[in-house]
Amino acid sequence: MIAKSLILTGRVQGVGFRDWMMVRARRLGLAGWVRNRRDGSLEALVAGDAPAVEELLRACRRGPPGAEVVTVTEDFAEPPVEPGFVKRPTAAVAGQG
Repeated sequence: MIAKSLILTGRVQGVGFRDWMMVRARRLGLAGWVRNRRDGSLEALVAGDAPAVEELLRACRRGPPGAEVVTVTEDFAEPPVEPGFVKRPTAAVAGQG
């Protein structure tokens, strides 16, 4: 099992990205979460079998219809404690209220 934290920038809010990502992550049997950030980016934690995580990352580089992904930053992370893949509330960005 691997876990990765992701930050996606571009047109990633207001296009159904979080729901799109939840459907794919659940279909792949992944755990984690996804949320919008106040700076317009999207943040996620994705954990599971390495091939499934990589498949979701490839899909995220394209995104759903209407999205325009400019960058995907990924780092290894600790896996989530909770099972399943969920949508979380919007998060503040460091240095912002």
